[in-house]
Amino acid sequence: MTSNVEQRLKQHGHEIPAAPEAVGFYVPVIRTGNLVITSGQLPMVGKELMFKGKVGKDLSEADGANAARICALNALAQIKSCIGSLDQVTRIVRVEGYVQSAEGFTKQPAVINGASELLVQAFGELGKHTRIAVGANELPLDATVELVVWAEVGN
Repeated sequence: MTSNVEQRLKQHGHEIPAAPEAVGFYVPVIRTGNLVITSGQLPMVGKELMFKGKVGKDLSEADGANAARICALNALAQIKSCIGSLDQVTRIVRVEGYVQSAEGFTKQPAVINGASELLVQAFGELGKHTRIAVGANELPLDATVELVVWAEVGN
């Protein structure tokens, strides 16, 4: 059965993928009490990294925002794999966004807006969150964006 959250995402042209597997020695998502926290999610579709390189050099700000959207969908897939249904999410608490940035690129918040906007599309007011958007010199696998999502869930 498709959740209300997934139906809202479909209206915006998005689908929750299968949760990506960990690429190292860690768990991709963990629940502690009423918090569910993802590990860093990359812009993977299946086993393919869709966006590589630095925003402001190899890729545009718009490409970075698209990468952030894919990361957010992967984070939601991780959360769903942990709790069963995204309808159990009572609030998106925090987004931590890392953008592989060219020297002098300072529009990391605009890139991470791609993820933030998707979360508001999915959850409405409950998708509004605290956030950090940081530039990084390098990211794992040459990924353009890495994203962590914290969600509060019901019992």
